[in-house]
Amino acid sequence: CDWNLDKREIDGEEMMNRYEELVALALEARESAYAPYSHFKVGAALLCKDGSVYTGCNVENASFSATNCAERTAFFKAVSEGKREFAAIAICGGKGGNIEGSFPPCGVCRQVMREFCEDDFEIHLLTKEVIETYTLSQLLPVSFQPDTIKKEDTLFFLTLCSIIFHL
Repeated sequence: CDWNLDKREIDGEEMMNRYEELVALALEARESAYAPYSHFKVGAALLCKDGSVYTGCNVENASFSATNCAERTAFFKAVSEGKREFAAIAICGGKGGNIEGSFPPCGVCRQVMREFCEDDFEIHLLTKEVIETYTLSQLLPVSFQPDTIKKEDTLFFLTLCSIIFHL
């Protein structure tokens, strides 16, 4: 799909059509979910600022801690292909793949979003009747972010790790 995210102003109807298309891609991604334990199937579609879209689904694991959420799957696919600037994500899911209510991202996914996204990054959650829209700053108002770590602190931390792991 051609998202063409140029700086021109667009009307509300055109914007809604874009998000509906993003949600449709998330719904499609949900079909690939591997959820034999929770039976919660989740799909996500991540819109990059260059207009490209990466989809993801949740992939469960018997150990549970190795499970990967749909949002992180989409982010990791995009980042692994060199993308670093993101505009929005659409997320949908539910038990057995049925959409009942909104399915907001977990804390770990929100932190991954914070790593790469600005406060105005949009998160679109599909419910049974509407698309709820939030910004990252609304879902993660006080966060640990890349600017939290100063370069001097990072150098100290890496030096300390190097000493500890070489003992």
